Amino acid sequence: MDLYKTIRILHEERERLARLIAYLEHVKKSKGEQSRRKPPARRGRKRMSAAERKEVSERMKKYWAARRAPAAEGEEAAAEPSSTAASS
Repeated sequence: MDLYKTIRILHEERERLARLIAYLEHVKKSKGEQSRRKPPARRGRKRMSAAERKEVSERMKKYWAARRAPAAEGEEAAAEPSSTAASS
């Protein structure tokens, strides 16, 4: 048995294992960093729940009713003088 040959083989095996350990630690770190990263921001529209849609619908109905009210009053006021002028 050649002692020097055995020692050389063991040194080579130790270097190979050290490289393998370093590679595995690197992979572990890179995957660990990826899991801690903030997910990319969503693009596009935000999804609304049914309750949110209902709330928006009610709010917009009130908004448009308020917008139509002055116009409807203006039409009634404009309609009255013309009907009195036609009957005179």
